Amino acid sequence: MSKEVQIKGHVFNMGDQYQEGVPFDRESPVCEVEIQDFMICDTPVTNAEFQKFIVETGYVTDAEKFGWSSVFYLLIPEIHREEYTMLGRTPWWLAVEGAKWDKPEGPSSNIVDRMDHPVVHVSRNDALAYCKWAGMRLPTEAEWEFAARGGNTQRFPWGDELEPNGQFMANTWQGDFPNENTQKDGYLGTAPVYTYSANNYGLYQMIGNVWEWCSNPSGISLNTFNIKSAEDFWKENETYSDSEYAIRGGSFLCHASYCNRYRVAARNANTASSTSSNLGFRCVKN
Repeated sequence: MSKEVQIKGHVFNMGDQYQEGVPFDRESPVCEVEIQDFMICDTPVTNAEFQKFIVETGYVTDAEKFGWSSVFYLLIPEIHREEYTMLGRTPWWLAVEGAKWDKPEGPSSNIVDRMDHPVVHVSRNDALAYCKWAGMRLPTEAEWEFAARGGNTQRFPWGDELEPNGQFMANTWQGDFPNENTQKDGYLGTAPVYTYSANNYGLYQMIGNVWEWCSNPSGISLNTFNIKSAEDFWKENETYSDSEYAIRGGSFLCHASYCNRYRVAARNANTASSTSSNLGFRCVKN
């Protein structure tokens, strides 16, 4: 089970100081943002934790309502890939009928040996339902970035190099994306949540492994986090929606050749009902 960690807030420089982001993501200019004290879980929500929520509430996820979810094609046995439709301009995503949180690659899969992995195929709407049940909420992007940095000002929670001295610090892609993952870090898909070292605040996998939903809408200016409080964002955006919302942290599919959004300053977004095999969440509370 994840643990709650207290974060002492103060002013920090939010945004991309290296000018490495996509202009559309609005990661710059860097902005001083004041953070209030909050609590954050030291890992993303796991399959075991989400299963407890499902058992106690009988909640039905968006992926179950839709009847399918997006699965990264290499997670599907090659002989079965032609059975599924490729999604738009990203042929490495397949629309897999029956894929959901406890059957991540479709009806023939399960999570028996992945209870300590982050739950995936969870929409933002599903994350909201879980948060309300748990008495928690989603972080703002500002809270998320402040926590991810762990007091650091560099590209990653541990410094400027993704793999310092050849050491793997996060679950990202190795090899030729999207054709071959050498799995030098040991994982093609998700990794257990306590894999790799924690940052200076005791938080695990703030980058890599799975994208994490945030409470605020996508693409807002960084200065907005000085105008609205975390509680304001939560009250305004805690209802079911299909608008675009921020996601943070990158995933096991991130690679410099395609998606360098595993930097702590990197921003991204998705529609609130979207689900996929690399999309999860982490909880916070005041």
